[in-house]
Amino acid sequence: MLGKLAKWLRVLGFDVMYERRIEDQVLVRRAKDEGRDILTRDRRLVQRRWGNSIRFIVIEDDHWPDQVRQVVRELGRPPRKNVLSRCLRCNDPLNPLRRKEAAAQVPLYVHRTQKRFFQCPRCRRIYWQGTHQKRILNRLKTVLAQDQSGQRALGKSP
Repeated sequence: MLGKLAKWLRVLGFDVMYERRIEDQVLVRRAKDEGRDILTRDRRLVQRRWGNSIRFIVIEDDHWPDQVRQVVRELGRPPRKNVLSRCLRCNDPLNPLRRKEAAAQVPLYVHRTQKRFFQCPRCRRIYWQGTHQKRILNRLKTVLAQDQSGQRALGKSP
């Protein structure tokens, strides 16, 4: 229920584990073992007695921009160097990939126009700083700026 939020938090550099279907007890045990907070919309999950070792953040809104703002308010913003440092699919930190190694794995135009490449060690997906990255960062900048000005999310009526 929070897949889009997980993706945008990864863009910001948060270490975010996400599974579409997971039993409550497994989720809570994993959060305890890994020292994670649980972001959820499930109020019944939070009301159950799990002990004090886990922090739950109940996500209030249906729209991902508002959700991102809430999480950033409650957890704080990660350092700028963390932005776009994780695989958006796997959550693993990205590793630098030599341009020469990327050549056979990216479109020719991309290889010609880009200098730096990064790769996910798990899924092997390759990332580079293209126009899509600028759009992502601009969108995120807009979303986070709205929180500071007190405006509501785009497309949401008061």
